[in-house]
Amino acid sequence: MAKANKREYVWLECTESGDLNYRTQVNVQQGIPEKLKGGLKKYSPRLRKHTLHKLKRK
Repeated sequence: MAKANKREYVWLECTESGDLNYRTQVNVQQGIPEKLKGGLKKYSPRLRKHTLHKLKRK
C-alpha cells in the first residue's frame, strides 16, 4: 500500500496586491526551506511585474 502523503500544498501570496497567484508543494517532515520563508520573486499578472511572493498556508 502507498504511504500517507508527506507533502502539503501551500500558496504564494503577492505582497503588493495580496493575490494568491501560485500553488506549490512542500515536504512537511523536513520543514519549510528558508528560501520559501523569505519569499520568492514571481510574476504578478495583475501588476504586470515581478514582485515578492510570501508563503501562505490555507
